[in-house]
Amino acid sequence: MAENPTEVAVGAGVVALAFGFLVYAGQITGFGAGASDHYQLTASFRSAEGISTGTDVRLAGVKIGTVTAMDLNRDTFRAEAKLTLDGDIALPDDTAAMISSEGLLGGNFVELVPGGSMFNFEDGQVIADTQGSVSLINLLLKFVTGSGDDGASE
Repeated sequence: MAENPTEVAVGAGVVALAFGFLVYAGQITGFGAGASDHYQLTASFRSAEGISTGTDVRLAGVKIGTVTAMDLNRDTFRAEAKLTLDGDIALPDDTAAMISSEGLLGGNFVELVPGGSMFNFEDGQVIADTQGSVSLINLLLKFVTGSGDDGASE
């Protein structure tokens, strides 16, 4: 057994630090959170390129949820994302969802833009107004080749 009090104190500090890290990681990932703390919405995108399960859902740049599932709707051929949002955020039912980028080299996230409706979304509803991801490669190709849809043809 350890007779040195310094060894005991350092060991206790390491155990406390490990426990604190586990609690922090559990809060970040939402592990152990009750179902009443969250609600779920579905957003249907023409292109969901760049997002996947675990992608952030943000409102005004602040994370308020995550993408918890991605599926292909075989009838409409659109990507359907299940968004799990914090239960204390009440969004108007005309809120728009769009896939945004953090920058040229940054990752993508789902951005919610609230509307002005008097009524709020309820659990399980569908966001009607969505905008899919924009392909950076397609934009660069249009710029380089000069093929734009400006309506000017000779």
